[in-house]
Amino acid sequence: MSRSPGVHWSIDDIPYGEIDGACVRDDRRLFHIVASASFIEITSDLYTKNLVEFFRHDGEIAEWLEHHWEKEELQHGAALKKYVQTAWPAFDWEAAYATFRAEYGAICTVEALAGTKALEMVARCVVETGTASFYRMLSDLSPEPVLRQLAAEISSDEVGHYKHFHRYFRRYRELERPSRFAVMRTLLKRAADVEAEDTFYAFRAVFRGSNPGTPFERAHYDAYRDGVLNLVRQYFPHGMAVKMLLKPLDMNPLVSRAMLPTVTQASRLFLRRYDNAA
Repeated sequence: MSRSPGVHWSIDDIPYGEIDGACVRDDRRLFHIVASASFIEITSDLYTKNLVEFFRHDGEIAEWLEHHWEKEELQHGAALKKYVQTAWPAFDWEAAYATFRAEYGAICTVEALAGTKALEMVARCVVETGTASFYRMLSDLSPEPVLRQLAAEISSDEVGHYKHFHRYFRRYRELERPSRFAVMRTLLKRAADVEAEDTFYAFRAVFRGSNPGTPFERAHYDAYRDGVLNLVRQYFPHGMAVKMLLKPLDMNPLVSRAMLPTVTQASRLFLRRYDNAA
């Protein structure tokens, strides 16, 4: 469905009625990826609440988070939810999500944010780099055309969010003057974060909801992780991720080229957020 230039996409633009169910019905790995992503995205109200509290004295940022970022993130979740419910109608999305939200909501707190506003914006840039790259990967690997379109739309949104967070980082960098070392340390720490509780809890809730009566074991998650790793090796857009990661360091081209191997390795650590968590 075409739309006018400058008009943001909506769920109505996604042709759910054209989903090729036979193409995805038996793809359990893809089901787990998309359902888990839908849980995480649609929980953006919790993430937004924490960020708004952290930036409550900056009206512009708080307004953008509440009225633009949260709205688009929640739309991502709703759009992915509708895809799951259309492609895999036997899955009780609502019941499984209730389990995820109860578990994850207890640990999603403002205390988990960075120590300063500038460094939290660096962390936000890292997260948006990861999500933009993840959905680009999902669009490229999907065998189903409607999911390819939906993932591409979400990836584009995440790139736009990255640009906002980077602009706000530059504002607070001028105010707080963090060292380049502190920026690099935050960038690498967030990129290497293997805790990613949201990813693990989402997968566990999806597994339990789709396998009633089967006790969840860590081996189930490990098998899923290994399967995703195989996809990542083929499809993850490292070049895109590296370019986005380097930008907050604001280095001249010669230094950027010298840093490329280190930051490329950092980009590979994004894989842990999606397949080596908890």
